[in-house]
Amino acid sequence: MRSKCRWRSRTLMRAAVSVGVATVTLVGGPGTGAVAHAEPPNLTAIPSDVPGEIDAVIPPPPIKKLNRIPQRSKIEGGSKELQELREAVMPSPVGDRFFDHWPADLAALEPGDLIATRNVTQVAGFLVTVPLRSARQIKFRTTDATGGPLFGTATLFVPEKAWKGPGPRPIVVNNTPIVALGTTCTPGYTFSHGYNKDTNNTDLFPPLTQLALDRGYAVIVPDHTGARMAYAEPYVGAHVVLDAVRAAAKLDPAEFGRGPIVMHGYSGGAIATNGAAKLASTYAPDQAGRFVGAAIGGVPADYRVLAGAMNANLASGVFHSAMLGVGRERPEILAMANNPARWLATSGLRDLCTGGMGILGLSHMPTQLLSLDPDPFHSPVADHIFDVTSMSGYKASMPLFIYNGTYEWWIPAAQARALYAEQCELGATAIYREYPIEHLTAVFTAFPDVATWLDRRLRGIPAVNECR
Repeated sequence: MRSKCRWRSRTLMRAAVSVGVATVTLVGGPGTGAVAHAEPPNLTAIPSDVPGEIDAVIPPPPIKKLNRIPQRSKIEGGSKELQELREAVMPSPVGDRFFDHWPADLAALEPGDLIATRNVTQVAGFLVTVPLRSARQIKFRTTDATGGPLFGTATLFVPEKAWKGPGPRPIVVNNTPIVALGTTCTPGYTFSHGYNKDTNNTDLFPPLTQLALDRGYAVIVPDHTGARMAYAEPYVGAHVVLDAVRAAAKLDPAEFGRGPIVMHGYSGGAIATNGAAKLASTYAPDQAGRFVGAAIGGVPADYRVLAGAMNANLASGVFHSAMLGVGRERPEILAMANNPARWLATSGLRDLCTGGMGILGLSHMPTQLLSLDPDPFHSPVADHIFDVTSMSGYKASMPLFIYNGTYEWWIPAAQARALYAEQCELGATAIYREYPIEHLTAVFTAFPDVATWLDRRLRGIPAVNECR
């Protein structure tokens, strides 16, 4: 046993040292003279024999053998072993059928079709503190990242205050930062079960939902990670947001079926908002014309850049959680996981909320030590994931307010600047604002500007286009 431990320690140390040496070499250490290339050194490969040595020491986790693959984990053409692994990394049931149950006839429904509804006014009203006429949750059919049937959930708020403005009541879609892998971490769970240890404070602060309700607007808060809790998957986020609007319109045409719509999303919520703004005209052309603006802040728009910023440092917990979230929808990522990665992904970590991700980052674990490929960031799978999640070439069909903190460590402002430049080149209407601050405080610093910009769109004031 002692010799095995020494072997394991030597293996992991050799891999870690190889990453460290590469760091020195790539940034121009002694004797190198100059930077070898611009790619971040923490994306370098480890020795090719290390993955095999790691799996030789660490056995695979016990994955439950299944007689029947549940609907949420089926993979067309996938091996039984991979489908069993996919089921093992799914979020745990929460004991609430509204979130847990997958309808058998899901594939027969159209995107936006209602599956179930319920009244949550008593619980949600206490949390938002603004007098409500109603707060209802809806469960609806949507589409997963690869075009298959999925369900989503959202909470719909109508204020007690009567709408007296011209035209139908406007709607604010508040895509809160769901930086989470577990269902109990979603705003929908909080609005139906009350404030709990897994509630993310960003569900309620900054107070966009409260401010919008106080102005007489209706509000939709989607659980944009979808039924698989696919944190950071942009297509799922976009589809859930757009189908939440469709489903709300079917539930209550008077309140949700006619008014102009704006969206806001920051950080994890920006992933869904960015995706919805880009896909509205093609995925939901029946609703696209209602959107009059989208504010996108602290946006994770380029996952290759994020890998360089977040791998093997304090952000590793969030980065690896995002990999698992995307992997739940794109199981080719799961197929690359080595035994240690499978132990982690099938453990209680699969239900992590934001705070737990931060703590996990203390390990500084490099992704290279969790992969069967010694060079995972340059693998065909990574190239495909980086390419597809960038959603490049899609023009937003609504005016954009893009913003970011200048001093972002892990979600660099360069991404937001590039997104703005891309949308301008594609012919979109957009403005960009940068605030001299970091990620956790930028959302509060920018909030007055964001709220004012969104309000002006709902009042029919045309958006200024600052693209040049």
